[in-house]
Amino acid sequence: MDWTEEAIERLRAFWAEGHSTAEIGRRMGISKNAVVGKAHRLDLAARPSPIRRDPAAPRPVPTGRRPTLPPLRAAQPIMPRREEAKPALQPSITALAPKPAAIVRAFPRVSAKSCCWPIGEPGTKAFRFCTGAAMGGKPYCAEHAALAYVRVKDRREDAA
Repeated sequence: MDWTEEAIERLRAFWAEGHSTAEIGRRMGISKNAVVGKAHRLDLAARPSPIRRDPAAPRPVPTGRRPTLPPLRAAQPIMPRREEAKPALQPSITALAPKPAAIVRAFPRVSAKSCCWPIGEPGTKAFRFCTGAAMGGKPYCAEHAALAYVRVKDRREDAA
């Protein structure tokens, strides 16, 4: 915006009347930030904050510290429970239900230098990893690295 003498006088008049910066901007056809910036450069009197509406209300005193969380409870030692005499329980149906087979979660590789491409369905006995020699800096052998690392331009050619 080009701040002409006429525009500056209008800004000073609206400012003196107590209009908000947004209202002054609407009346002058400029942004609120342009009004704020020019008012600052003209060193116009500061406005009271619109957030604090009651000037008689006490202001909070800044302490320079952030609020703290309540102190943590000290860990108390766990006392072992005394066994009480329990009535004999009759076997329930759920106790007789077959237990699910244990699922092996860790599938060891032959070595850190071997290919870790999975072969087969996880959770089955046939599941294994490829045992080929891994390429330098890659976790896969040359054959599986060609499948795993596809160039971006190759993907675009395959796109429909």
